Amino acid sequence: MVMVDTLLHYSETQVTSKLTVLKSNIFTNRHSLTEPGLIEHMAQTVALHTGYKYYLQNKPSPTGYIGSIKRVEISNLPQIKDTLITRASILHEIMGVTLVAIDVTLNGKSIATGEMKTVVANS
Repeated sequence: MVMVDTLLHYSETQVTSKLTVLKSNIFTNRHSLTEPGLIEHMAQTVALHTGYKYYLQNKPSPTGYIGSIKRVEISNLPQIKDTLITRASILHEIMGVTLVAIDVTLNGKSIATGEMKTVVANS
């Protein structure tokens, strides 16, 4: 399942992605994206940062895992056809473990925030 449509911005410390919510998405109910879908979108935005970093180095993307999810606050669920813009900011990265702060916006307003710790699997 793909929960990111477009890479909008990449730097060593940040990534910004876009997702348009489609009715065919498995994380939608009748009218909106569900909470687990929003969290999966956040996680895939983080994975996009790691994957693109490896792509720029001409290396295959590693397998990664969510180590923890903290402080997730969801104030609004996006409706079908809404477009999300999500920014993940790298707070710390050491030995394959990355801590990120994530902010999901809809029409310029924050609708979800949280922190995730991701782990890159050993090759």
